[in-house]
Amino acid sequence: MDRKIVLASHGKFASGILSSLELICGKNKAISALDCYITDDFDLSQTVDQLMKESTGKELVVVTDLFGGSVNNEFLRYIKRSNFYLVAGLNLPFLIELSAQFTSVGNIAELIVQTLKNSKDTIQFCNESFNEEIEEEDF
Repeated sequence: MDRKIVLASHGKFASGILSSLELICGKNKAISALDCYITDDFDLSQTVDQLMKESTGKELVVVTDLFGGSVNNEFLRYIKRSNFYLVAGLNLPFLIELSAQFTSVGNIAELIVQTLKNSKDTIQFCNESFNEEIEEEDF
């Protein structure tokens, strides 16, 4: 079964982070960006409905920028659809790991859960982490 990842955000965050992902990992035709609300005539419901219609018969992972935001909420209408996975909290470490294993892994849901766990560890308050290293070295 074909697999696709859609990055969806308010403004140009989705295309921006896709640009960063491609710089690090190379272009992947299975990953696309949906920048929402960048024109006055943008219709989120219609855009999401069309995207979901075009994705029929595929495994689809949608990663949105903000849990509870309008973009995420619009995709939530499809949460019970088979082979559809919705993740909120778009960030680069998550995308790098997800995209690296996306085509080769068997179970997408398990990959998402593990990748979320791993990517949470990459979020650091560097001042605090750096101070802890210095304190450990002093002893």
